[in-house]
Amino acid sequence: MPIIEETEITIIETIDDIPDTPVWKRWLVVMTAALLFFYTFLQLNMFNTISGDLMRDFSIDATQFSALSSLYFYGNFFLLFPAGLLLDRFSTRHLILFAMSIAIITMFGFAFSHSIFWLSINRFLSGVTGAFAFLSAIRLASRWFEAKHMALASGFIVTVAMIGGMIAQTPVEILSNANGWRTTIMSMGWLGIAIFILMFFVIRNWPAEVTTEQYENEKELAQTGFWKSIRIVVFNRYNWLGGAYTAFMNLPIFLLGALWGSMYLVDTEHISQTQASYVITMIFLGTIVGSPFVGWISDRLETRVFPMAGGALLSLITILIIIFIPHLSMLTLLGLFFLLGLLTSAQVLSYPTIAELNSPLVTGSAISIISLVIMASGFIFQPVFGWFMDLQWKHVLIKKIPVYSIQDFHHAMIIMPIAFAVSIGIAFLLKETNCRSQTTVDDLL
Repeated sequence: MPIIEETEITIIETIDDIPDTPVWKRWLVVMTAALLFFYTFLQLNMFNTISGDLMRDFSIDATQFSALSSLYFYGNFFLLFPAGLLLDRFSTRHLILFAMSIAIITMFGFAFSHSIFWLSINRFLSGVTGAFAFLSAIRLASRWFEAKHMALASGFIVTVAMIGGMIAQTPVEILSNANGWRTTIMSMGWLGIAIFILMFFVIRNWPAEVTTEQYENEKELAQTGFWKSIRIVVFNRYNWLGGAYTAFMNLPIFLLGALWGSMYLVDTEHISQTQASYVITMIFLGTIVGSPFVGWISDRLETRVFPMAGGALLSLITILIIIFIPHLSMLTLLGLFFLLGLLTSAQVLSYPTIAELNSPLVTGSAISIISLVIMASGFIFQPVFGWFMDLQWKHVLIKKIPVYSIQDFHHAMIIMPIAFAVSIGIAFLLKETNCRSQTTVDDLL
């Protein structure tokens, strides 16, 4: 019998005896589920801080290091759509706990790796577990919150992930300098165990007041057919447009926050590694502030398209300033990178938009399309960025760590303004939902 039926029937039989779930409990469940996103985002972005250590210890250049990092996206990409289908059909709680356990194993595995082969295996598997991270939190949010609050909930879910990205910067840099990168990663493994225990006791699939009708709809989905549900989400063009918009707006995190940001700042602005980690942290801090704020503004104004287009336009202006104005002060760098994170957080609106443009029963599968495109951008653009850097590199090494010129970085950085320009056009191709669902369960059944 499917897991969803075993779990949800128990809940349905007892809801008459349980009062309505308080708001604080709804947030507690969803934010605890978002800790999987936090943890996988920590895994994704830690490469930016330990890049020099890995390149030195394993004698690899920018292209090879980018290829190693991109294995996360390959693992994520290949499981994303199946993850969405699984989340639409089986217990979200069980899948979150399973993914978290594998993420912990890969963290310890990475710390004990002494060859590129084992580094690659663990990097790939961490990407596999990451496939469930955002989808599972959104899936629970769609059950625990009304549609009108989904943008705000999505914003806070992304905020939790960005905290993981922040911890992967300066805190990991300090710990790595003091204890070495292997010990630092092992400590993150123990953190993962603590998170797993919290998840086990807090996360539940449904709020107490879930209706029998809701459960019957879920049961009906299981009977609808695997291929029919796939066909519905794959042939909805808005899913792909939303994915492309989010992928392009997310590039500063994948390219600067997760991989090359610290080295870019050290080599071009001539600041220390620790100072660079402060600057990169501002991308995540900006996204932490921006994600719930943009979600709240969008819900309040009852519009999705215009905030998305405006965010892309202002992001374009900001990245052009970062790339082409030289010799920026430390304070200016901190402000610009914070602004970049704040403005690109408009990407969070893609998720409620896509949820509103699909039947409620295929939310997980529809959101997985967005994540699929995002992860594809990761394993495409990270190696492309590294390839552009190596294209005219003079093979300068200091203490076995490659050193790149401003021109080398400019060749690669041009990817981002092009992506933001395209995002403006994509935003206007999306259908305006006015923050209301455009489909019903009957549209699927």
